[in-house]
Amino acid sequence: MDQRDFRNCMGKFATGVTVVTCEADGHTHGFTVNSFTSVSLEPPLVLVSVDRNTKALEKMRGNHFIVNVLKEEQQQTAIHFAGKPNEESPFEWETSEGGQRIKDSLAHIECAPWAEYDGGDHVLFIGEVENYDYDEGEPLGYYCGQFSKIVPK
Repeated sequence: MDQRDFRNCMGKFATGVTVVTCEADGHTHGFTVNSFTSVSLEPPLVLVSVDRNTKALEKMRGNHFIVNVLKEEQQQTAIHFAGKPNEESPFEWETSEGGQRIKDSLAHIECAPWAEYDGGDHVLFIGEVENYDYDEGEPLGYYCGQFSKIVPK
């Protein structure tokens, strides 16, 4: 199977964009993720898929984390946490019970570690939701390798 072509096929599934943050080594770490989903309502569980080649992998192991669902106007924040940081920060931190999170995000989902699974070239982290909140706004979308607009009907 051609990996590039398979990736193109998977790109046909439109997603939202998140930045996952966690505290480790006395610092807040974050990385952009579009492979995120709800798993269960009872107990409340979510899944984040993390590439084995990212620096964030070891920071996530056995650690609490926060999923920050980005608004449409937070595209520069997504790019910043995708490894292309700006000289001037395109976001502000805010402190919550779960750690530092990205201010003005569409939603925040604060998680305790629940389970970790082998996912091939990724590791699947399941988090138990301990706290969440959400706001109004339009989500930042991702489709076919590009940021996109999600238009509600």
